[in-house]
Amino acid sequence: MTTRAEPGDDQSDPGLSTMMSERRQLLSLAYRLLGSLADAEDAVQETYTRWYAMSRAQQEAVESPGAWMTKVSSRICLNLLGSARTRRETYVGEWIPEPLPDSAEWMAGAAGGAVDPADRITLDESVTMAFLVVFESMTPAERVAFVLHDVFRYPFAEVAEIVGRSPAACRQLASSARRRIAAARVEASPNAARQASVVRRFKAAWEAQDIETLLSLLDPDATAISDGGGRAIAHLLPTEGAEQIVHLYLKIARFAPPRTILERTVNGLLGLVVESEGRIETVFAFEVADDDRITHIWAVRNPDKLRPWQLS
Repeated sequence: MTTRAEPGDDQSDPGLSTMMSERRQLLSLAYRLLGSLADAEDAVQETYTRWYAMSRAQQEAVESPGAWMTKVSSRICLNLLGSARTRRETYVGEWIPEPLPDSAEWMAGAAGGAVDPADRITLDESVTMAFLVVFESMTPAERVAFVLHDVFRYPFAEVAEIVGRSPAACRQLASSARRRIAAARVEASPNAARQASVVRRFKAAWEAQDIETLLSLLDPDATAISDGGGRAIAHLLPTEGAEQIVHLYLKIARFAPPRTILERTVNGLLGLVVESEGRIETVFAFEVADDDRITHIWAVRNPDKLRPWQLS
């Protein structure tokens, strides 16, 4: 899990010092809380806006700028989570968290400039697509309590200040979040090598239109979800069952325009991307169970969520 970062010791310029040492931490936190890179960037930007809105004397009076920024950004995220639920009620089709590429491939969107290392989110098991999807089932308070305490190791006394509840209540919130994760059977530490092997076999069978192998790689009760957000063609409802998924994916293979399927790291684990005419049009993330069968496939097609994937 990600460990809590301590703010820098150099207080000669608290604004610059905090920006350099805390930005990655804040972005990593906000992305886990919101499931949206764009929203996370907005939350962090708003945090810095509030920091620089203070006078130099007010900044210097803050004992720990890093802790102040974490508290402010977490509260901003908590508010955004409430409004996000309302926005997603009108979202076209299924909503899937924004997928992240490997940091080595991370580009500054369509502009094509390299992203500063401070803008790269630290990837661990808490940022796999399976975890982020379960986070979406939590209440905003549960999500904030769990991420701050279990992922970033903040004590419940500090979590309580952010959430606005007692430490005991925050402990219960985190416990409830853990139960949701257990009920969803999300692995705390997914086996990356096993996942890579299964995904590669799935890719080969899909390209070869090998029905039997595809069926053998999918759990009988597997679910495939696609997110077009009204901006790209996507199924509005989940596809349930191995046979239905194979039928759908073979139909795509037979009738889709020419494209290339590539292996790429998606949120820390091997996934697939579909490239067409020089642009990434779909990013696939997978969940693989202990029996080496795929239980979930998430296909993100909404171009607004694929900005970090577009290479120059």
